[in-house]
Parts: sequence; C-alpha cells; structure tokens
Amino acid sequence: MGNGLYARLRNETPIPLDAEVTCAPGEVLALVGPSGAGKSTILRCIAGLYRPRHGRILADGQVWLDTNESIDLAPQSRAVGIVFQNYALFPHMSALANVAAAVPRGSARSPEDRARHLLELVHLAGLEDRRPGELSGGQQQRVAIARALAREPKVLLLDEPFAAVDQVTRRKLQRELVLLRRDVQVPIVLVTHDLEEAAMLADRMSILHHGRMLQTASATEIMARPATALVARLLDLRNVFEGQIERHLPDRGTTLLRWGGHLLEAAYAPQFAEGAKVNWVIPSGDVILHRHDRPSRGERENPLVGRIEEMIALGETASITMRVDRTGDAFLTLAVPLHVARRNALVQGGAISVSLLKTGIHCMPHEMPSV
Repeated sequence: MGNGLYARLRNETPIPLDAEVTCAPGEVLALVGPSGAGKSTILRCIAGLYRPRHGRILADGQVWLDTNESIDLAPQSRAVGIVFQNYALFPHMSALANVAAAVPRGSARSPEDRARHLLELVHLAGLEDRRPGELSGGQQQRVAIARALAREPKVLLLDEPFAAVDQVTRRKLQRELVLLRRDVQVPIVLVTHDLEEAAMLADRMSILHHGRMLQTASATEIMARPATALVARLLDLRNVFEGQIERHLPDRGTTLLRWGGHLLEAAYAPQFAEGAKVNWVIPSGDVILHRHDRPSRGERENPLVGRIEEMIALGETASITMRVDRTGDAFLTLAVPLHVARRNALVQGGAISVSLLKTGIHCMPHEMPSV
C-alpha cells in the first residue's frame, strides 16, 4: 500500500469483524452501514483503542499492528488524528490551547504557531482565545479537526463528525472538508450512516453488515451495481426483485430475464447460467415514465403497465409506487418532477405505464431476503 493505509482485521468474539481497508493519501474512504455494523470498531482498531484477535495495520509504511509478529503500537505511538461526533475538547482551554496541546514534541514550528496556522486553515482565525463554550457547534467541530491535524497524522479518522450539528452547518462543514483534503494529503477514513454524505464526500465507500465488509467501490458503482441483494437493501434501493435467466444474447450485449409474465432485456450478465434464479435491481432513475405530452427515451424498452399504489409529493418531486401487472403483485418505485406528474394527470389508483432501461437492470446472485 506504499505510504497509504492498509488494515486487515478479523475478530470472532465479542465483536465480529472481517474487514480489509485500503486508503491512499488524499483519498476519502467512507465506512457505511447500520448501527452495530462495525464501522466505529474499525476506526478504534486503526487508532489502537481496540485490538482485534487477528490483524495487520500499516500506515505510511510503518507497521502499527501485526498479531502474527506480536506488534501492537500504543495509541500515542500511532500518528493518527481522530475527530469524534461530540468534539471531545477541553472545556477550560481556549481554541488555540486545545490545538497546541496536540502538537507533537520536536515539531519544526512552535505549538502556538502550528495551532494558529491550523485554526486559520479551518476558518477560525480571530477566535483563538475563545473557549469551547463560547463557540457554536460547527466552530467546535472545526477546532476538533484542527486538533486532529495538529498531531501531524499519517491517517485522519472521522467518526460521524457532522452528526451533532444542524443541517445548514453540516453542509458548510462538508464543503470545508472537500476543500481541506486538498491541503492535507493523508488517508481519510470517514464513518457515516448518511449515504448522501458518503456519496458526496468519499472517493470510495465500503458497505458493512455485522462486522463484515460486503463491497467497496465508488458510490456511483455501488448504487448502480450492488454486489448482492443484501447490499442493495442496505443502500435502501427499493427496486430489488427475483427473476430467472432465460437466455444470453452476446452479439446484442443482452441477457433475457424472466420476471413474472414479462421477459425483460437486461445488461449482459454471462456469469449466470441460463435457467438460474437471480436477484436483480434497477435504480429508480432508470424507470422511465411514458408521458402523454411527448415520447420518453427508451419508451419501447421493457414497457410495463400497472396502477399507482401510492404517490407522495416530496418538494418538487413526486415519488410513485406502482403495482406492476403480470408480476404477482410486485411494486416498482420511480420518481418524476411534480409538474410532470400533474401534466400527465397521475393520481393514486390511476393507470401508469413505464419502461425499464436495459442498461439499468443489474443481476445479482440469488439470496433469500434478510436484513
């Protein structure tokens, strides 16, 4: 992994863990999953606050943990910066003193100079003398980030860093993190339960469930091509179904997929045998409404008809759940602009017709529903 971060962690009890983490300098890796998935445990292992039964951790070429070689550096010997959800600042010390206290001995600059520079970097110049109680939540979190950077870390760990602030402040801090990473060329591992935040901030995201890492890829890749139905459900993708591979047409780059009484054209998936049961998923953005006012792209592609089971206005968007004919009561979710729904006279209980874009249909190994 060179000068980045590598961690291979395994634990049976009391906290199950089976994860491999790689993160390059300047990269943001988001760990995503429900409560109890093992996200924070991985951070604690990297920081040296929890020792897995089996593991190896390297950062910037230095071995921090190797259970086979009985190497386990103490937390203070690991050049790691941690930012927690609750800031964890010293309440009796000024912002400047909080940051200066974290500067390692022997630094090229004095602790005060380094602290002033970092507070300026996180947009807190002029507030150096204020104590945490005199700062807003967002300002306190900026102090916490500056303090984490003061340790001259080889790795920066962020544990739900924006969860305790309001939505407006959260957006500001997220933008500032995007800018900050340009100046801080270290691996950044972000724990978040917020998929939108992970997609916005991270180069790659890892999906965890019961301590096991299920898939690591870019947010775009994972959302469009989840590895399994379990990953799709953990991502809250609604359109996950069961089907059967009917036939492969390699010359057309197509796999024919049987779904109830429909034969769908799907993206070519030769890894599945003809006749095999599969799960399949399609993003709601690849479900195209047939509009009355003008033809839609792909209108002839996998056309389906049904009835609107539910229609909810969410701001300027209409979220629609349709019961699809000839599928044994399967429900398909799509979203359209609210003005399009009105113009096409879409109403609950009314008829609706859509197309499924072939390139959006992604097949996965068959598994029984369980989350």
